[in-house]
Order: sequence, then structure tokens, then C-alpha cells
Amino acid sequence: MIDFPHSPPDGYSYSFEDFKRGVIRIWLHHHSSYSYTKEEVKTVWGFYKPKTKKYYIPVNHKTVGKEVDISDTREYTAMPILLNPLMSAFI
Repeated sequence: MIDFPHSPPDGYSYSFEDFKRGVIRIWLHHHSSYSYTKEEVKTVWGFYKPKTKKYYIPVNHKTVGKEVDISDTREYTAMPILLNPLMSAFI
């Protein structure tokens, strides 16, 4: 198990699976029901490399992207919010 800093939002949970050698894939599961599928809905949150203790954004569920600072991530995704200076003044 990894030392993951986020708590899942209400109605969600995380799971961790070995993806490739030295890489863990982090899934975000949504436990609501949807009319278009009977299967559980999940999305890849991001990736983690335990050896270096670094997190990575997902390109898709099969591809590890760029390294990301964990403080720039959110509960729903490792993708950072890129705001221009004016937008960031309102947050």
C-alpha cells in the first residue's frame, strides 16, 4: 500500500494495482449507478512509482505521463489545474 495523501470524495473510492514493474496505477471508482452501463464506473487517477516516491499524470489508463507535484493534484485526478494569473486570483 502507498502513502496516498488524498481522501476519496463522497461516493467514490480508490484502488491501487500493480501496473508495470515499479509502477502502481491508482483508480478512482464512482459508486453511483448510471443508465448507460451496468458496470462499475472508474477512471484512472494517476500513477505512482514507489521507488522514487513520485506521482505521474495519466495520458490514458495505459500510459504514464509527466511527473506531477502531489500538492498540485486533487482528489479526482492527478492532472493539475493550469490557471492564468487572473484566474488564480479568484481561487
